[in-house]
Amino acid sequence: MDVRALETLRTVRSQGGVGAAAAVLHLTPSAVSQQLAALSREAGVALTERVGRGLRLTAAGDALADAAVDVAVAVGRARAACASFLGRPEGTVRVSAFQSGAQLLLPPLLTRVRALGGITVECSDEDVAQDDFPALTDRVDVVVAHRPEGSAEWPGSPSRLRVVPLLREPLDVAVPADHPLAGRERVRAGDLVDEQWIAVREGFPVATVLAAVAAGPGTAPRIAHRINDFSVVEAMVAAGHGVSLLPRYTAGRSPGVRLLPLAGVRAGRRVDALLRPDTAERLVVRRVLDELVAVAAEAGGAPVRAASGAGR
Repeated sequence: MDVRALETLRTVRSQGGVGAAAAVLHLTPSAVSQQLAALSREAGVALTERVGRGLRLTAAGDALADAAVDVAVAVGRARAACASFLGRPEGTVRVSAFQSGAQLLLPPLLTRVRALGGITVECSDEDVAQDDFPALTDRVDVVVAHRPEGSAEWPGSPSRLRVVPLLREPLDVAVPADHPLAGRERVRAGDLVDEQWIAVREGFPVATVLAAVAAGPGTAPRIAHRINDFSVVEAMVAAGHGVSLLPRYTAGRSPGVRLLPLAGVRAGRRVDALLRPDTAERLVVRRVLDELVAVAAEAGGAPVRAASGAGR
């Protein structure tokens, strides 16, 4: 079977359709459909079926897509075996991160990788809803993603997605410096019942944490604004337009804002690196991933550990 056609089948599944897969693979939808049709003829069984105006994999198609992952991993390991004879891994690695994660992790990552020589890291910021992070791995080698602490693991079996934990970042309550609560060492959820909140959009991890904080007093938070850019949120808090939940390691730099830990509520988010299993076999990717783990350990105050063997 054609390895490229198997890759196309995998991508149609992970992207949820032909059009999205075509965009990721830099093909036309027609070319994607032709590859799927040829693969179905070779397999001797229907691999896709129509659902409304869209397309989804049949049970046979899903089974073949799982097998395609094994094929891609085997090819990746074969390439890594050859690359291991080089003096050092070389190449380009694409890394994406959500905005505050990018601010925290990408500058020191670039500094560390530059010192290695031979590796180019191409960075992008990707601030998407929580469930959309895994699909980014089809076009980005290493995806730095975040999820609420205590939430379910990332969707997709370990055979489809490699997850490397990076750090836990506490979320604190941000209040204006002249707020009545600003002099406290910490606050409780009950202290915030009458506050006006600046929240992120629904579907994003911090929104889930805010809902959990509000569950304590049993009242819904009064959300006045929804802003995803934490630098904008911090400016609005400093100007007295509400309170918010902000990440401890990247926020609170404005003199007009005070960050207060929450007592009685474990408010935080988990930051993970997501990779496709075959991508994780590339030596140059594993080298960058090791540096990313080291950067995250320094940021979060945790012991440094290598990531190259994670999930293997």
